[in-house]
Amino acid sequence: MELVTTAAAAAAATTAGLAYLEAKFHFRKDLHYIRGRRTLRKMLERATREKRLSPYYFIEQNAREDPNYEAIWSRVGCYTRKEMYDRANQYGQWFLAQGVQPGNLVALFMINSPDFITAWLGLLAIGAAPAMINFHLTSKALLHCLNISGAKLILVDGPPDAHARIAAVQSDLDAQGYRVVDLALARPEVYATDARRPGDELRAGVQAHSPSSMFYTSGTTGLPKACNLPIGAMFGHGAGNVTGLNPVDRPNERYYVCMPYYHGTGGINAMAQVLCGTTLCVAPKFSVSGFWRDIRDSRATWFVYVGETLRYLLAAPPSDDDKNHSVHTIYGNGLRPDVWDKFRDRFGIERIHEFFNSTEGVFPLDNVCRGDFQKHSVGHHGLLLRLKYRDEYVPVAIDAETGDIARDPDTGFAYRVPYALGGEVLVRIPGERVFGGYVGNEAATEKKLERNVFAKGDCFYRTGDALRRDDDGRWFFMDRLGDTFRWKGENVSTTEVSEVLGKFPGVLEANVYGVDLPGHDGKAGAVALHLDPEQRAHFSHEAFLAHARKHLPRYAVPVFVRHLREASTTHNNKQNKVPLKNEGVHPDKVASTDDVLWIDRHGKGVTYIPFTRTDWDDLHAGKARL
Repeated sequence: MELVTTAAAAAAATTAGLAYLEAKFHFRKDLHYIRGRRTLRKMLERATREKRLSPYYFIEQNAREDPNYEAIWSRVGCYTRKEMYDRANQYGQWFLAQGVQPGNLVALFMINSPDFITAWLGLLAIGAAPAMINFHLTSKALLHCLNISGAKLILVDGPPDAHARIAAVQSDLDAQGYRVVDLALARPEVYATDARRPGDELRAGVQAHSPSSMFYTSGTTGLPKACNLPIGAMFGHGAGNVTGLNPVDRPNERYYVCMPYYHGTGGINAMAQVLCGTTLCVAPKFSVSGFWRDIRDSRATWFVYVGETLRYLLAAPPSDDDKNHSVHTIYGNGLRPDVWDKFRDRFGIERIHEFFNSTEGVFPLDNVCRGDFQKHSVGHHGLLLRLKYRDEYVPVAIDAETGDIARDPDTGFAYRVPYALGGEVLVRIPGERVFGGYVGNEAATEKKLERNVFAKGDCFYRTGDALRRDDDGRWFFMDRLGDTFRWKGENVSTTEVSEVLGKFPGVLEANVYGVDLPGHDGKAGAVALHLDPEQRAHFSHEAFLAHARKHLPRYAVPVFVRHLREASTTHNNKQNKVPLKNEGVHPDKVASTDDVLWIDRHGKGVTYIPFTRTDWDDLHAGKARL
């Protein structure tokens, strides 16, 4: 009996020890990912040999396995898998009739719709691909994106103002040989086209590096740059259920995507779930007023968010219906810490899947968060992945004045900084993810590459993003290179400041940036505030300043406050600092509808007061100093 008791105690101790190690180092999660990547590599190799790399084969297989399963839900029409497959074939045949050939790109200037998805699939069906043109673009930027793509056919489908933007450059398009097709007029022809399956020979030339689509950077710092999403990556999304890498890990899920499909987060997520066989719930755009009605009517169990989307939903008045929905998981990027807990608790969200990546796609992180351990982080690596990526994802020190990588004057090599401290993350090239470069822009591509970083001849990709990773493997976003600024000889993190200010009552959004001032070194801190309309009249600038001084270093407290009538965001709900930084606090540049204030007594007072032209002139003349 004593031996049995001793053995049982030893077994219990062993079990407890293994549980402790798993909780601390997350071996199973890491092994799941590593095995999934290995399975994917084998599938890619086999598909390459068999010339079946096209994602088209995934929707074909889904249609054969369960033809009547709902593939797409939308308010303008729903599709079973078989109906979606047939419509994709119709689009494929129609594109061929328009002269599109394997390897070509077609420009999609389209709003979110089932046709967006089926047209994309139709292009894949014939070995072609779409160039995702932001239908908000105008004139020079629009022509620039079209020129990069090399597409000569433009499929247009959207609101009247989108058609107007095309009409405004029609003479340029005609001169350069583009052909514009209005889908509203062409749709009957497409739908009447024979739905016969395009032949395998059209897809036989597809390679892992072939484009499955062309996406563009936001263009907030200049004209957009184009990146091809390689077929290999989209094949990986389609194989997600087999490899275990698909974030949707339960059957019969319904995935709502209202983020624009011309951006990577919206478009890639929408297509990934279509390929995996998950029901895609389509909405033309994000709308606070219509969001939860869509969620309930579509019976969505997941939805995709970007940037400030959740902040806008949270700003809506509380309702008894806040938890009256079927969503258990949300997936996206840019969820701020000051919104995370509030949104999860108010709307009863079981799981937040925050990811981190960019259009270039070379530094992916994932944080599947239940509970509090991984909250507010953008990714998580257990011990095995920390070891795997130790020399592939490397934080380095940056010269705050120049933005260049700081280098040792003796060796010329970069300073590697501890993960817990953080810095701009560099990604080794070649690595697990390939950076294909910016299409048609060798100079911009070369600018993203840094050579001779830690040894002669090595090469790294510059993410432009500063992150840190704590001892538990949680990655936290710090700042984007260029958003950090220096004031009073100190580096100011706009992300840190905005998170603090966003917690003040009545603040819906705090967009922090640095502004140039006459006669001053560095940049003074400024915050553009979007306030709750119901609290705007009672907003206390004195209490707001006291809050900032209590929670921030003195040098990080914004000198200026700018009140916005509308939030300053991109079309993808991400904060847009560029116009705010360009305007600064110059009286001739700031919109007359916006109020600009500054700390009284030249930064030494206890509240914010109006900043006038006289104040600007005094700064310019050197009569006032901060």
